[in-house]
Amino acid sequence: MPFVLDSVALLAHLGDEAGAARVREVLTSCRSGLEVGYMTEINIGETLYITERERGTAEAARVLGLIDQLPLTQVPATRPQILAAAHIKAQAPISYADAFVVAAAREFSATILTGDHEFESVEAGVEVEWLPG
Repeated sequence: MPFVLDSVALLAHLGDEAGAARVREVLTSCRSGLEVGYMTEINIGETLYITERERGTAEAARVLGLIDQLPLTQVPATRPQILAAAHIKAQAPISYADAFVVAAAREFSATILTGDHEFESVEAGVEVEWLPG
């Protein structure tokens, strides 16, 4: 089953927070080819700005290096992705960055891996695996 990770899932993994073990399981499965993992470039940016705000520029640069080594396909913000995310954002009370996660999950028929309860508003249209937290 393919997965789309959001920034909450990635930050849990990077910070060894609640849900980190499950994120590691998914990443291990992706690395071995049992699963496919995705993360949107928008959510990578979200992860980086949160990291920089909380821990500084040097740590954000280090985290970007770690992200680039993960077995995740980075989904670019193409025009079709932007239009899909805009439509999702217009219909649901979620952040614009989260709308890109939903758009990617729909495009790749993937499960969203998250601990962010904003996704409850779109749960009827996509599969969500909730991280403990």
